[in-house]
Amino acid sequence: MIYYGRQDINQADIDEVVKVLQSDFLTQGPVLERFEQRIAGYCGVKYAVAVTNATSALHIACEAAGLGEGDMLWTTPNTFVASANCARYCGADVDFVDIDDNTYNMSTDELEKKLINSTVKPKIVVPVHFSGQPCDMEKIKELAVKYNFKIIEDASHALGAEYKETKVGSCRYSDMTVFSFHPVKIITTGEGGMIVTNNEELYKKLLLLRCHSITRDEKMLSKKSDGPWYYEQTGLGYNYRMTDMQAALGCSQMDRLDEFVARRRYLADRYNKLLQNISGKLPYQDKNVKSSWHLYVMRLDFTKIKISKKELFAEMKKRGITLNLHYIPVHLQPYYKALGFKQGDFPVSERYYAEAFTLPLYYRLTDVQQANIVSALEEVLS
Repeated sequence: MIYYGRQDINQADIDEVVKVLQSDFLTQGPVLERFEQRIAGYCGVKYAVAVTNATSALHIACEAAGLGEGDMLWTTPNTFVASANCARYCGADVDFVDIDDNTYNMSTDELEKKLINSTVKPKIVVPVHFSGQPCDMEKIKELAVKYNFKIIEDASHALGAEYKETKVGSCRYSDMTVFSFHPVKIITTGEGGMIVTNNEELYKKLLLLRCHSITRDEKMLSKKSDGPWYYEQTGLGYNYRMTDMQAALGCSQMDRLDEFVARRRYLADRYNKLLQNISGKLPYQDKNVKSSWHLYVMRLDFTKIKISKKELFAEMKKRGITLNLHYIPVHLQPYYKALGFKQGDFPVSERYYAEAFTLPLYYRLTDVQQANIVSALEEVLS
């Protein structure tokens, strides 16, 4: 079976994890800090905070930015639910900005229009770099300055991507950026996430929130320390710590990050050529970006062909190929419909959902397998 995505683990990865298992620290040890430094150095950013997953990263990024009850967060409907749920964890409200019909990222035209017309402005906007293609961050930053909101980039798909010759994660156009290390992402730590920022105040808040808001720092204590064992809880934090075992895997995977991204770009370019005979919409790439190609999404107008999307998925699976769909628009999930959202609210995202499907794309996908995928797709659609 060819799945839409999968991790690539080699012996070097295994060896690094075993080293941690044989060491003194399985968590809160030196390897975690090393992984944070690797990510920060790669992105060209000052600070990095590793956590359990990208969902917890989004959560504490919102908290560190001061999001709370009565506040508003805006994101895109075309994302995993975590990009919106992070606001709800903080007691804040959520609204959405429809996508651009070419990039499938948040439309900056729609964002500007919504900012002009909305009486309730967002405290935070979460643009999502869908499939690894960065959003138009320069424009979003201009709007953030004008309308006074903070920006948290959801770059769960986009480690290794570039925007205007700058690595995603540099935080040149944002307050914080979040990455995911789930097994199907560009690199993996099993589960895991990272928040990067250039803001020292936010960095210190993130460190506290990651670990129950507990500190031994004498400058932060409410009284003189009782002794070397003494600590204080300064607020309500969480246990969002990444283990050193996961960090060791992450460090080892970072050795091959550029190789992973190069292979994905090669396969995406090859899909573009192999799929020319199919009457569908292939991914668009903005001239200012270099995608990390987490996903390869194709669109078909199923109202004009003999097969439904459900039938397409079933027929491809019979041929040993698993397709996927990214994403069901968040505002159509029952939880968000109960908050008042409805069909028709974000028509571009809804039309995209009706037409889109994700083809297999991962580091070990061979040229032969890729050719077989395209041949199977042609057969099913013929």
